[in-house]
Amino acid sequence: MSIRLGENCYGKQRVRILQVTRHEDRHDVKELTLGIRLEGDFETAHTKGDNSKVLPTDTMKNTVYALAKQHRIATPEGFCLRLADHFLERHAQVSRTRIEASETLWTRFAIGKKFHPHTFTRSSDEKRTALVAATRKGKTVQGGLKGLLVMKTTDSAFEGFLRDSFTTLKEDRNRILATVVRAVWLYRSEKADFESTWHGVRQTMLETFADHDSKSLQQTLYAMGEAALQKFPAIRAIHLSLPNKHYNLVDLSPFKMDNPKVIFLPTDEPHGLIEATIRND
Repeated sequence: MSIRLGENCYGKQRVRILQVTRHEDRHDVKELTLGIRLEGDFETAHTKGDNSKVLPTDTMKNTVYALAKQHRIATPEGFCLRLADHFLERHAQVSRTRIEASETLWTRFAIGKKFHPHTFTRSSDEKRTALVAATRKGKTVQGGLKGLLVMKTTDSAFEGFLRDSFTTLKEDRNRILATVVRAVWLYRSEKADFESTWHGVRQTMLETFADHDSKSLQQTLYAMGEAALQKFPAIRAIHLSLPNKHYNLVDLSPFKMDNPKVIFLPTDEPHGLIEATIRND
């Protein structure tokens, strides 16, 4: 029997930071939650208790704060790349870094038609996401979003599906379609325009969801990913995860009332989950 250490990593999770950039006429804010993972020559730390190559995770946390003080956070992808470079350049024992970020999206508050210079609001759980995996030979960069809740009240059907002895679901030619979009896309290059691409992909997916005459959530998912890939050559692939949030028609017949698809019961559990990756290699 031969016992040996397998794949391993360590790091700091849920490092939270709010950066305020103070211009003369306005303030800008970036709020991120980051996760840091290092891989490399850490075997003796596990097998012999030798910590001489172990960078404390508290130092990783402090590095986030220090680099954010030295550099404005323009995009989560860019800040993840900066952190990855920092750990690879300063620590020879590190062979691979994995930096992930989730951005809380603040919206500048408006009074009338004028944006307030230093007041912001948040109205949803949507977050912008980024992930950088880096070695000294190369990097991969992913962008994305999660928690984007969308709903359409028509132009959605689900018919002609497989039936067996346990099937009770009725076909529906005009149903409510609602989901919480989680999307992750792979950039072709670490030099992509992360900011404009992120906003463009998000807008394209929303427009496709709105205009698509859906025969199923699977078909809508593919249409959203296809549209994003066609419009933005900077991305190589996109993965979409779409739960099917159900709104069930309420039976009002006990009250001698009809219900021509007006009153629905929102339900969270159980729900369907549709996932797929669309590529443009």
